[in-house]
Amino acid sequence: MSIDGATPSPTPHRLGVHLVDGGAVVGVYAGHATKVELALFDEADAETRLELFGPTAGVWHAFVPGIGEGQRYGFRAHGPWAPKKGHRYNPAKLLLDPYGRGIEGGLTPMNDPRAQALLSNKDDTDTAPLVPRSVVTAEPGGSWQTPRPYIPWEDTVVYELHVKGFTQQMRDVPEHLRGTYAGLAHPASIEYLTSLGITTVELLPVHAFASEPHLENMDLTNYWGYSTMGFFAPHAAYATQEARAKGAQGVLDEFVGMVDLLHQAGLEVILDVVYNHTAEAGWGDRTLSWRGLDNHAYYRHQPHSPGHYDDTTGTGNTLDFAHPRVVQMAMDSLRYWTEEVGVDGFRFDLAATLGRTGHGFSTRHPFLVGITMDSVIGGTKLIAEPWDTGMGGWQVGNFPAPMAEWNDRFRDKIRSFWLQDMARGGRHHPTAPELATRLAGSSDLFGHTDPPLMRGPMASVNFVACHDGFTTYDLTAYNGKHNEANGEDNRDGTDNNRSWNHGFEGETSDADINAMRRRAVRNMLGTTLLSAGTPMLLAGDEMGNTQGGNNNAYCQDNEISWLDWAWHPWQADLRATVQHVIALRRENRVLRPAEFYEGRDPHPGDDNPRADSAWFMADGQPENEDWWEDPRTRVLQFMRSLSDEGERDALLIVNGSNDAASVVTPADAGAAWQIVWDSAWESPVGVPLETVEPGEEQVLEARTMRLLLSSE
Repeated sequence: MSIDGATPSPTPHRLGVHLVDGGAVVGVYAGHATKVELALFDEADAETRLELFGPTAGVWHAFVPGIGEGQRYGFRAHGPWAPKKGHRYNPAKLLLDPYGRGIEGGLTPMNDPRAQALLSNKDDTDTAPLVPRSVVTAEPGGSWQTPRPYIPWEDTVVYELHVKGFTQQMRDVPEHLRGTYAGLAHPASIEYLTSLGITTVELLPVHAFASEPHLENMDLTNYWGYSTMGFFAPHAAYATQEARAKGAQGVLDEFVGMVDLLHQAGLEVILDVVYNHTAEAGWGDRTLSWRGLDNHAYYRHQPHSPGHYDDTTGTGNTLDFAHPRVVQMAMDSLRYWTEEVGVDGFRFDLAATLGRTGHGFSTRHPFLVGITMDSVIGGTKLIAEPWDTGMGGWQVGNFPAPMAEWNDRFRDKIRSFWLQDMARGGRHHPTAPELATRLAGSSDLFGHTDPPLMRGPMASVNFVACHDGFTTYDLTAYNGKHNEANGEDNRDGTDNNRSWNHGFEGETSDADINAMRRRAVRNMLGTTLLSAGTPMLLAGDEMGNTQGGNNNAYCQDNEISWLDWAWHPWQADLRATVQHVIALRRENRVLRPAEFYEGRDPHPGDDNPRADSAWFMADGQPENEDWWEDPRTRVLQFMRSLSDEGERDALLIVNGSNDAASVVTPADAGAAWQIVWDSAWESPVGVPLETVEPGEEQVLEARTMRLLLSSE
């Protein structure tokens, strides 16, 4: 390998390592450094250092001849060691490229005695033997051929899954592909997803990540992946052994191939991205990249004490989105995954951090404006987790269009209505108004725009369970968390579960309790899929997956977290139920409105006048204020209509009481109704459709919901 003839880069502001004819253009931001060296490693891992030119606007750069695909490298940054001023330069620490497209080699775990050198950031111990290498890859652009599905928001059903956990125990996937990108793209996986009816897979973090030291000291690992080590490189451990043997390029190619195969099946791919913090954690943790390149620029510090991090993520550090280079890095990463890799969107972890300025959260933060207005990123699906752990961190409803947001108000209300309220025999204050608001798309949260109601109900990502917390089944089987396996004496994880074990903690053979649990699961999943908004399911909820009561399984890379594909008959019935309700949603546009309801005909004067929504009491009479405010109101009828000729009306009846309820369908509904689903059904398979006339009385079992569609 020759590095003779290195010259300043012709594009000194281009960051990362990019192959060009005869070599590569190199750029890295280290604004407070006094010198930066490019460290190149040959096949024997011998190191050659090349001093970069600069800085040009804080960027150190060069054109280096002779560099090609597969070149392993890192950086060494010189500068002041002045922690009280926010500077932690030490050229003995080999640093990953923040823009590295590939990462090879492992980070020495903290249960290895040698790893203590990673924590001794001030000494001159060379960390090269202890850290991975960045790797030069060819740009993947053009290697994916299938056009993106571009599923409209109103047709979208999101399915949150873990790349490894989804197929690790899937028997129809060949063993050597289980738990990998290729396994997720295997025909058995794709057939399962498409037959269920979901449209969009949301992958838990697949950016390269590392486990936290305290987990390694307990012989545990970071399973979820919310500890990013590189924002441009796919996590190598999820690739097959065959791909890893080919190096970083093989890992990237497998990832791109997965995306392409999912696109061929009509499925979108959304990445859960963690731009709010990095794997470098707090002051006493490892220096891997950003901390050693420009700690003062990359991370938020307390305003008058640059020696201390301003942590709004609960991880020890927070990337500073008030700094232009941090915004640039995140934007460049998003464009890379969109343009080069071909993904369809992003879910932003702890997104309130990404909109923080020196004065708190701002809807008009440059990063939020940038991603929504960008000609590339703005055309993807953008979903915010609209909170963080800092002051003023709950920002649900405050993100700009066209972003959608996880709706924790929906999650909490649906759990409370179907579980906690049942356990207590009914609440003693009004609950119906908020339930109705959540069913109708949460306009109270997402409607306050200029102009009003611009975002529509699809901005609300409705869910009752996600990776973080109980599974939907565990909500019905555990009153409290059971996180002992996490090694923190059950102190970790939330206590605000809003769950109910139906009279017995954990698994039981009691047939009555199990029947109640199954119905509660159907109620919660049915409510999610039939409410206005964008529904999201946690992978495995459709089959009653359990984590044994662990509501914080972030460190459980084992059977606790992996989906169990050995089903009992009731689990197959539950999947058939979810499949059926998704199909009803897909086939009837009235169940997936793109605009908020107004309670009137949105197209007055047409040939089929119809209010878009109406609420009725159990006796079939229109709602009134006294009924809404009555704490005993537990039976609701929600009718939805479209003016379009040929579209069916929908009537959703909710019986949230502990007793059977007699319900009279609205007398002025027009055509007769067909009962197309009832949560009392163990399975919808083979159930004959029953017809109900307007004004006819029907009986709903306790704790059930029923969907009726007008006769075709």
